[in-house]
This record gives sequence, C-alpha cells and structure tokens, in this order.
Amino acid sequence: MPRRRDVPERVIIPDSKYDNKVVAKFIKAIMKDGKKSIAESILYEAFDIIGKKGSEPPIKLFEQALENVKPMIEVKSRRVGGSTYQVPTEIRPSRRTALGIRWIISYAHQRPEKSMASKLAGEIMDAANKRGSSIKKKEDTHKMAEANKAFAHFRW
Repeated sequence: MPRRRDVPERVIIPDSKYDNKVVAKFIKAIMKDGKKSIAESILYEAFDIIGKKGSEPPIKLFEQALENVKPMIEVKSRRVGGSTYQVPTEIRPSRRTALGIRWIISYAHQRPEKSMASKLAGEIMDAANKRGSSIKKKEDTHKMAEANKAFAHFRW
C-alpha cells in the first residue's frame, strides 16, 4: 500500500458466458498457475450441477450465496500503550466481496466430494441456504467483532 497516493482500481472485464464481473473475479480466484480455461470450466461445471439440483437459475443462487457469506464487520489488531486490542471495524465493499469469494473457495476445497466442481457447487448451494462452513466463518467473524465491541473507541 503506497503512502503517497491512492492505488487505482483495476478494470475487471466481465466473463464471457454470464457477462458478470463478480463471476469473472470468482474465476480469477479459482485460477492456479495462470490456467484460466480450467478455472472457467470448473465454475461453469459447478453452475451446471447447481442448475440440475436447484430450482432457481445458478447465477442467481451464486449471487445469493455470495451475499450471505460477505462479512459486514471484522476485527483488526491495534496496539495502544503496550497492549494489543482487537478493534471491530467495518469492511469496505470490495474487501467484503473478496473475503466472501475467498471463504467459499477455501471451504469448497475442504469438502469430501470427488471433483472441485461438485465441491464448489455444494458449497455455493449451502451458502445460498445459509448453512455450511463459509457461513460459519462469517458468523464467527461477527461474533468476534461483537465480543470486542468495547474496544470500538480505539478505531482509527
């Protein structure tokens, strides 16, 4: 993070199939070693699985899942007078989206299903129904912030 000036926000090109910027970000988060076509095929296959299992269109279910997982508040360490406090702070929208995407992908990796597409589909469907590991992570983050509400006056 530079001290002198603001970092310009990168322009994100929407994905080709759904023409959605959030889906494009999700694909980039799945991607490993620059293999974007594999990341795209994983996500689109997961959407096909969701389309077969769910009643709603997969893109709508995906957006609902991401909205359910996004945290509103988090704790940051703040050192005041020799002791460190966990200070609850609100999260800016771009970081909220990034955390939600990261949590869905990381908890999808830990699921027991065979393929990454089925793991991702399961995690997205669970998140859309407000259950699963990524929702638990959000709730734990909010609980931590609530528990440390007394230190909110140390916010900077």
